Amino acid sequence: MIDAWRRKIVASTTALFAHSADPLAKTLDYPGDPGLFGPGSVTWKVMGDAATFVGGIRALMIQSTHPEVVAGVRDHSSYRQDPLGRLSRTASYVTATSYGAMPEVEAAVSVVRRAHAPVRGRSHRNEPYSATDPHLAAWVHNSLTDSFLAANQAYGRERLSPREADRFVAEQAEVGRLLDADPLPRTAHELASWVAEHPDVGGSPGMNETMEFLRRPPLTPPIRLGYAVLSEAALAITPKRLLDLMGVEPRWGAYRFGSITVNALHWALGASPRWRIALVRCGAEVPEEIFKQKVPFEDLPDRSDPAS
Repeated sequence: MIDAWRRKIVASTTALFAHSADPLAKTLDYPGDPGLFGPGSVTWKVMGDAATFVGGIRALMIQSTHPEVVAGVRDHSSYRQDPLGRLSRTASYVTATSYGAMPEVEAAVSVVRRAHAPVRGRSHRNEPYSATDPHLAAWVHNSLTDSFLAANQAYGRERLSPREADRFVAEQAEVGRLLDADPLPRTAHELASWVAEHPDVGGSPGMNETMEFLRRPPLTPPIRLGYAVLSEAALAITPKRLLDLMGVEPRWGAYRFGSITVNALHWALGASPRWRIALVRCGAEVPEEIFKQKVPFEDLPDRSDPAS
């Protein structure tokens, strides 16, 4: 019965991200390549935790409070017609830049650059926008980094020390540079302040539509219930200034029920199997006790065999 429940949770969760090609499908072709970060990084630990589900939802909500950013999404994205496809593509980008070998990182960044090139126009307040604008890229990148960090500190299996939190922000700034984002805060405190106090945020039709969509996405009933708890957990760790702008507030018990749900995901999912495959690629020690899912590929070489 317990194993059946675990399999059901794993299947329901992974199905959300199965709508695009696996970005690490060829990662074992690059043995020894640590990618941007490597086994000793804080990024590998943070991004391997189930709390990233909450961080991803929080980031999308926060990103919608920038009128020019959300106008670009509203005018050029297919998120309403293909929400799970867009979610999978975003997750693939985060996975590739976090755990990929350098050729996989570069490929993911190239895909994003090509997608961003034609995204330009004007927001509802008649301000021009372009997805290649360093300041708009910074809003997207920094709010994502801040959200993953906030979610880890609130719901993660292992909370980071202040020094580790600063290291995570500095590591993620390397990703931001690949997309020419500017500015890129270097400490956790600077980053949180930059996001919470950003002067360019404001209400917009795009924000209203995005928040309506994010709070009531077109998911099947069982998945929608779990998503609702995670989205409330995301609101529970969102700066009040931005909550007021969105016109929402977390429901009673949002933090508590969010913690219970993420702990259930820890139990069912364990650490990300992409973290495991990256460790195998680097020839690093794999702490098997933290991994509960199969790796994405069945033909993993046996690193104990000198001929492999």
